[in-house]
Amino acid sequence: MKRISFYLSIAITALFISCSDDAAEDTMEIVEEPTGFSAELQTILTTDDVSSAVDDALAQLFIGGSTSNKGVNDCYSADYTDAGFTATFNNCVLNGSENINGTLNILYSFTGNENEYTVTFSEFFVGTTKVDGSRKVTLNTTDLEQGLSYSIASNITVEEENGRIITESGNKLFQFIFAEGEDTVWNLSGNWTVTVDNDTYVIGGNVSKPLNCEYWASGSMAIGKNGIDLDVDFGDGTCDDEALLTYPDGTTETIQL
Repeated sequence: MKRISFYLSIAITALFISCSDDAAEDTMEIVEEPTGFSAELQTILTTDDVSSAVDDALAQLFIGGSTSNKGVNDCYSADYTDAGFTATFNNCVLNGSENINGTLNILYSFTGNENEYTVTFSEFFVGTTKVDGSRKVTLNTTDLEQGLSYSIASNITVEEENGRIITESGNKLFQFIFAEGEDTVWNLSGNWTVTVDNDTYVIGGNVSKPLNCEYWASGSMAIGKNGIDLDVDFGDGTCDDEALLTYPDGTTETIQL
């Protein structure tokens, strides 16, 4: 029962923080200057860097006392209703993020074993990067003793300071899988589309890693770039910074994550 209570207590927080530290959504950190397809992987996952900052902002709001009708912090204010809340940020720095400015509108509903949250961005900035669109997050609380899962349906446009526009739409399912005597596993599956300038990436797959590993360690992603199909194999579960890229003609290349 202690274990169940613990996972119940972290469920909402884990939902919004989305492991932006040790198990960041599906962000891969490139330590050295990326080149080739490694650079493209970094680019198409840019929306996740922004999403992590948004998740930290939401976690602050939920942890900071959403039981009152109005919450005020040094850098943000929030108005709560029975259906959700509206939060306005003014140069907030959360968990080491760049300055956050703008407004988030959050609506939530609770049905059976599912909690659903819809977040809409209004003139929202992370540093000099502007975010428009919405994310719908659904948390499944059916069996928290065995694991925690939540899905995200995104329709987001990210505009960088240099004018480059990145869009992301589609669905992702995230899972924490708890196994007695084994490392907790972090899993991502789904199908989503990212556009960058004139390039369109159609992404699908199922990948996993131990929670304490920085990189995806097993599974694969199929990435279609402008109609050309590529496959990224993350390995057999070993925690390392390498993946195997396979081109349409069968040629393979080891890339750094």
